[in-house]
Amino acid sequence: MKSISLDITKAEQFLAAGAVAAYEPNVKAAQESLENGTCPGNDFLGWLHLPTSITPEFIAEIQAVADTLRAKCEVVVVAGIGGSYLGARAVIEALGNSFAWLIRDGKNPTILFAGNNIGEDYLAELTDYLKDKKFGVINISKSGTTTETALTFRLLKKQCEAQMGKETAKEVIVAVTDAKRGAARTCADKEGYKSFVIPDNVGGRFSVLTPVGLLPIACAGFDIKALVTGAQDMEKATGVDVPFAENIAARYAAVRNALYQEGGKKIEIMVNYQPKLHFIAEWWKQLYGESEGKDGKGIFPASCDFTTDLHSMGQWIQDGERTIFETVISVETPNRKLDFPSDEENLDGLNFLAGKRVDEVNKMAELGTRLAHVDGGVPNLCINVPELNEYYIGQLIYFFEIACGISGNVLGVNPFNQPGVEAYKKNMFALLNKPGYEAESKAIRERLG
Repeated sequence: MKSISLDITKAEQFLAAGAVAAYEPNVKAAQESLENGTCPGNDFLGWLHLPTSITPEFIAEIQAVADTLRAKCEVVVVAGIGGSYLGARAVIEALGNSFAWLIRDGKNPTILFAGNNIGEDYLAELTDYLKDKKFGVINISKSGTTTETALTFRLLKKQCEAQMGKETAKEVIVAVTDAKRGAARTCADKEGYKSFVIPDNVGGRFSVLTPVGLLPIACAGFDIKALVTGAQDMEKATGVDVPFAENIAARYAAVRNALYQEGGKKIEIMVNYQPKLHFIAEWWKQLYGESEGKDGKGIFPASCDFTTDLHSMGQWIQDGERTIFETVISVETPNRKLDFPSDEENLDGLNFLAGKRVDEVNKMAELGTRLAHVDGGVPNLCINVPELNEYYIGQLIYFFEIACGISGNVLGVNPFNQPGVEAYKKNMFALLNKPGYEAESKAIRERLG
């Protein structure tokens, strides 16, 4: 079986000779601190050996609940925000038909995502859409009190019960939440919903290989066993005892830190040439942004979909401030085959491409762009993915997770907390006059005049 691979040659050339190799001791120490549980945030290391701890029985339990939802629902709404939905959406969109939401194939329910905003129009339109649908809900929240998700679940719970009856609703509403505490757990126990546990030692952005991600992915009809197998194999391939030269996660962490600390590169742009990978980049942005962006440090994670964004961001990337580097996810073999057609009039002058596979044209755009950006002073990394299937996406997920843990430790931050996320919530609750926020409300209103 092939594996994803990493090419850093077009990034190393922007650094002094041996700069990446010089990070080997720091990277090794960082990974050992993860393995030994001595790093900051060591109470959130449950993801580290999660893939190899997943049993066939656990996968079968998740699949059985997914099969119930698939049998009873035309639509399954995943209610969650941040890590509670981005991983599942990333995998589903990477593996699914680009027009899945328009296709009624009689096999797979439409998977929708909500609870990730407070948009009144969005929620009203969602409830309108569901009025004549048999739908189920996967409510993903450790606390059950996150405003965006809690609001959405209130609306969907009431609508599901009104349309299907309370007893039937119990069969199609599933909670993924804390084992013992919180509003979502209390509700699930009171209503008799099937539930799965979010492990206490796994943070949201690292939770895609828990029921948080696995249940929605299984509902969409994808092979979660193959996904987990890919992650398991990558866990072994990036273990603490794997030599630096062979450990792609260790080398990715090393070159990122070298570019940041030695090369002055402050922004990493995650680039794909396959539109299905858009939400992989969105998941990656949260994983790295929330893990590394603290204590006045951290590479800013951005993303572009090429070739689309070459017509909007290409100029800045080519000629703008040289504080960026690029990481390209390149898919070796597409799942479908389509040839570039010939045209008798050839008004667009593109008959020289006739008969070539569309992917060949795309690959030459990818290669040409990488060369142009390197010539323009942009260090370039490339992650090669053999094809888009469950196994390789599982590899990619764990690769990014372990590299993130290593990289954050090398940077000298706690990769597993997110203290800055609470700041906006405090202000929002004060402005909404939430009980217990009276002092904050007064202070904010005085600031606002």
